[in-house]
Amino acid sequence: MAAGQSGPGPLTPAYVLQARPYGDTSLLIELFTQHRGRVGAIARGARGPRSRMRGLLQPFVPLQVGLQGRGELQTLSLAEADGTPTPLTGERVFYGWYVNELLLKLLARDDPHPRLFPVYAHVLLRLPDAAADDALRHFERHLLDEIGFGLAAPDDLRRAQRYRWTAEVGLQPDGRGSVSGDTVERLLADQPLPDAAGREARQLLRAILDAALGGRPLQTPLLLRRLRARLGDNTAPSR
Repeated sequence: MAAGQSGPGPLTPAYVLQARPYGDTSLLIELFTQHRGRVGAIARGARGPRSRMRGLLQPFVPLQVGLQGRGELQTLSLAEADGTPTPLTGERVFYGWYVNELLLKLLARDDPHPRLFPVYAHVLLRLPDAAADDALRHFERHLLDEIGFGLAAPDDLRRAQRYRWTAEVGLQPDGRGSVSGDTVERLLADQPLPDAAGREARQLLRAILDAALGGRPLQTPLLLRRLRARLGDNTAPSR
């Protein structure tokens, strides 16, 4: 073992958020782990023809990983499948990429978010089914809670009242506001968001995410819009 490095620790649940070629046979990966949050790591030799990790280090695959080393980048010492990969096809692949992009842009490395990890695992499981848009909205809300941009409801929240959100004040009553108290209550309780409630929740959370991102654009919604334009589908993207 090289001087200054710690030995491999216990295995921890993780997902690959992003993987890029590194050198001739290795991968530079970003992981979302249960106990350490987002972690950057080098998977040495992972692209080699005899590597046991070849084909395993991909998004949406539940893993158990071992990490060693100190500093900005860890070394991936072991990776094992910990379940069945989420079967995403077509546009639902973009949904998964969108969730991963949010984590990459909004979570700092080595900042633990143990409560968010099961929420992430749950949203991946729901992305293939008809409730995918609901799952995205609830994931966004939990993520914003974790990073200090949580949706706070007024003490006297009324289901029939309209509200508007601003970064300076948060939610405040406004008869011409874009979101109802009913939608806010559904979001905070992780309840279904049918029809208008889903559209209102998307608009509200988009505004809060924009504030959290500080003007940084998200690439996945843009890619999805381009794909739909190419296919002649003008449906609004999930974000």
